[in-house]
Amino acid sequence: MAEVEQKEREIKNAPSFLKANIWEHFGFYEKSRKHELDKSYAVCKICHTKIKYLGNTTNLRNHVSRFHPEMLKPTTTTTTTKEMNPDQPRIDAMLQSTLPPNSEKVKRITKAVAAFIAKDLRPYSVVENSGFRYLLKTIEPRYKIPSRSHFTENVIPALYHETKAKIIASMSQASRVAITCDSWTSVTTESYVTIIAHYVSKDWQILSHVLQTRAIYESHTGAHLAELLSHVVEEWQLSDKSVVLVTDNASNMIVAAQVGKFPHVKCFAHTLNLASQRALKVATLSRLLGRVRRISTFFHRSTRASHCLKEKQKCLGLKNHKLITDVATRWNSAYDMVERFLEQQPAVCATLLSAEVRRGESDLCTLNETDVSNAEDAVSALKPMKDATMLMSEERNPTVSLIAPINAQLLQSMTDTMGDTPMIHEIKNSIRTDLQKRYSSEAEKKILHTASALDPRFKGLPFILTDEERLEIFKGVTEEAASLEITSDESERT
Repeated sequence: MAEVEQKEREIKNAPSFLKANIWEHFGFYEKSRKHELDKSYAVCKICHTKIKYLGNTTNLRNHVSRFHPEMLKPTTTTTTTKEMNPDQPRIDAMLQSTLPPNSEKVKRITKAVAAFIAKDLRPYSVVENSGFRYLLKTIEPRYKIPSRSHFTENVIPALYHETKAKIIASMSQASRVAITCDSWTSVTTESYVTIIAHYVSKDWQILSHVLQTRAIYESHTGAHLAELLSHVVEEWQLSDKSVVLVTDNASNMIVAAQVGKFPHVKCFAHTLNLASQRALKVATLSRLLGRVRRISTFFHRSTRASHCLKEKQKCLGLKNHKLITDVATRWNSAYDMVERFLEQQPAVCATLLSAEVRRGESDLCTLNETDVSNAEDAVSALKPMKDATMLMSEERNPTVSLIAPINAQLLQSMTDTMGDTPMIHEIKNSIRTDLQKRYSSEAEKKILHTASALDPRFKGLPFILTDEERLEIFKGVTEEAASLEITSDESERT
């Protein structure tokens, strides 16, 4: 009965000055007829057991540990929670030092970031991107990346001036420099001109540098372009380098070379493109290209036809190649389109005749036997132009010595032969007519013939018909070589 009365008695919480965690599970009874706590015994709130309280919590902890172990909490819970808070800085992070801004390592990293922006054409805002900053923080936690304005106003301009000085020093060792110039329009319809320098280094390596790409707001007249080229030659200290200008066949570029008094060579790859584009306008060939283009476009937009084409290619043992659609500004893309169609013609015809593909398509374009025969003739007639274009696309070897002999060979290849179809005749006549009016100036011929005479492959100048012309070229080469030798001897003496 006494035990029941004891459990019914109210257990008062321990006073607030008893701050140990163990007091969450213990309290005190009140003394009889008084409102004071009986602190001689602590009472367990779970089992109402009275435990002698001697001023410390040892007996209390022993009781909980023995009879209620699941209620015992580690004393370091609060501290651990605070240490694991991700928002709270760690001591080692607070004590981690930052690299001095003027240290060599910081300068190297900042310069590398500037080179990354310049070489990969990245916006200045990349230094503010969280992913890029995380990358640098992982690589070197002590590095503090400078602001965007610091790169804009200081680092990138300094890198430009340093690179410019190196290029000028490198080009100063060359005796001759060629510059190529081309204007173009961006996707935002802004007009630009790019000028590139090409020369041979002392160790006989062909080097190329983009000297400038700048916006042009003036009219693209030959006079304005000539003034621009003159400023570039002066700025990059090329006045004594016998600069030769290489451009496309645009009339304003030709005028710019004449006004600026630059020895001028028209780009042969551009010449080939113009002559071939003229051939593509032949009525019969133009209609054929339109039909092939419709077929290739259909396969590009129809997933069902594309899948069926792959199945037909597999059954017929053909290569798993996609059809090609031409681009208006590149003539050889039209050649590639027709050549790829002929390669895949059995699979294409089988696909277009299948019920699965024809379902829902009422205007499918197909080629008859005459069209296929014309396509084969077109590829055969344009093959020399494609080979010449690929040969002139070489980047690591000089190609100026190839212009005269290849041009002569193409003129010969475009001569009518027995058995030519009317379409082939028109193609050849169009190309030959266009090529004959190119490279007609005596100054340009002299440059091209001299370059070919210096090339061991063409030193006999077999493409020149008369001996008098050959002797004149050899005489000019000999005189120029003697002049260079005299100049070299004088420079050594001085």
